Amino acid sequence: MNDSSWDAPAGSGRGGPHQGPAPAGPAHEGRPAAQTRPMPIVPDVPAGGFQDDHGRGAAHPSGPLFRDETPHEHPQEPMTSRTPPPPPAPPAPRQKKSAGRNLGAAIGVGVGLGAVIIASLYIWAPAFVGVIAVAVVVGLWELTSRLQERKQIKAPLVPLAIGGAAMVVAGYVRGAEGAWVAMALTALAVLVWRMTEPPEGYLKDVTAGVFAAFYVPFLATFVALMLTADDGPERVLTFLILTVVSDTGAYAVGWRFGKHKLAPRISPGKTREGLVGAVTFAMAAGALCMQFMIDDGAWWQGLVLGLAVAASATLGDLGESMIKRDLGIKDMGTLLPGHGGIMDRLDSLLPTAPVVWLLLALFVGTG
Repeated sequence: MNDSSWDAPAGSGRGGPHQGPAPAGPAHEGRPAAQTRPMPIVPDVPAGGFQDDHGRGAAHPSGPLFRDETPHEHPQEPMTSRTPPPPPAPPAPRQKKSAGRNLGAAIGVGVGLGAVIIASLYIWAPAFVGVIAVAVVVGLWELTSRLQERKQIKAPLVPLAIGGAAMVVAGYVRGAEGAWVAMALTALAVLVWRMTEPPEGYLKDVTAGVFAAFYVPFLATFVALMLTADDGPERVLTFLILTVVSDTGAYAVGWRFGKHKLAPRISPGKTREGLVGAVTFAMAAGALCMQFMIDDGAWWQGLVLGLAVAASATLGDLGESMIKRDLGIKDMGTLLPGHGGIMDRLDSLLPTAPVVWLLLALFVGTG
């Protein structure tokens, strides 16, 4: 131990346990020194309070004496180690599958259209031909309007509407030959009508016009051809039932069990499970309709008919979905609440009409 640390002037109070002057001489040097605990040196407090090691203001001398004390005027940040963990977030509620449309409105509109069709079909057949003609004209208006809005393609509506209605009537009155003649005259009228405007875009306009004439009124004419048979109302009703049942089966099964996409780039909502449902429902309905509604029909013919209807209805739906995807729209119109436009209901009916007419002609004839 360094003895010089004990050398201090008299009266300083730092040399021993008492306050008197330390006696000089060997007697003092031989006495053992009492061990005392050194007093902490308190630094001068600068103006503005203490500073911590990082230069930040520390606690003021008048602040809390203990770490646990937190005055209201100087709140401290809560310590991380003492902050309780946040409660776990409640599990998100499971969302129900959405049908994508107003189901109530769709059912109401479907029932209303069905009542009009059945009433006109069985009360007076020419009235049903008028219903077909009106649906054709509205469908042509929707299609040509969307083509002009989205692609600047001006397919002439006037010759299409007149020729389309005439095509349906000619098919009912004159049969297949009348329908073909009306189709040819409608295409010619489209070519001539477009000549009254500047030549820019002529080719794409008339091409779209001829396509529209074939896609909407010509295919719809096969429904009028079915009506000319002796059991014409039953054939038309079988055609409508099978198409609707196919669409309903595809929708119901696909919505409930659909997992594998059928054509995701064309129609993401359609699934392979839905296609199985369409085939199953349509074949069952076809067997019943051919057995009990069609003269000289057999149940096995209904199975074949149902399978063909499911295939043609699905392809027709995909075909119009392809057109709408190219145009960048969801529906062709808004005329039918819950359904979209007329063309959104004709999409599966139009390509199915010639398929049903042909198979019925092969199975039981055209009479």
